[in-house]
Amino acid sequence: SARDIALAAAMNWPNLTVTRRPRVALLSTGDELQHPGEPLGPAQIIASNGIGLAAMVTACGGEPINLGIARDNLPDLYRALDGARGADILVTTGGASVGELDLIQQALKDKGAKLDFWKIAMRPGKPVMFGELGALPVLGLPGNPVSALVTATLFLRPAIDRLLGRATETAGPAVARLGVALRANDQRQDYLRATLSRDNDGGLIATPFPKQDSAMLSLIARADALIIRPPHAPAAAAGD
Repeated sequence: SARDIALAAAMNWPNLTVTRRPRVALLSTGDELQHPGEPLGPAQIIASNGIGLAAMVTACGGEPINLGIARDNLPDLYRALDGARGADILVTTGGASVGELDLIQQALKDKGAKLDFWKIAMRPGKPVMFGELGALPVLGLPGNPVSALVTATLFLRPAIDRLLGRATETAGPAVARLGVALRANDQRQDYLRATLSRDNDGGLIATPFPKQDSAMLSLIARADALIIRPPHAPAAAAGD
């Protein structure tokens, strides 16, 4: 930061050891995607993942490389993956589920990638994938925009911190009281988008949005926090 640089200068340190900003290649996949400003046809949607993730990468200190949109065919995916050469990490969105056109896994394997894991018991973000394409780490995020942003917060941001040489240990989650009652959780760890407020004593109150649909970007734009609920968490009352 500017304060760190001022301190170094004041202490007569003319040279500092630094690391360059990590290059994060971002690839969106899907026939249904159109760039902002382009006309939409039937069953098409605007591609927001690449733009949102690029902003997150920049905010975290990385350098985004937007590879654009790859269509749901192997030749197009091969060409797009070739564009990630020179990056420090490749992040894909979409195409990692189990549908007929979810081809990113196949394209990566055809290029010689080794898959480490695929699918996590979490919501949102079940089809998260990680592997290595040679020496290039590959993080596959879901195509739903909210899922992509939540999983990028949980997995991509710590990876950028590591590439920057920052300490990976972070403070544990803040403790707050629930603003509303919640039903028992199922087998997946839940990350509920929520707003924060203060009670009369200054304590935090976390209130999840009534709807948690993984396509509702307007809610995550308003969210202040994620409420973490472990698998099989029992029902909770307001005030817990």
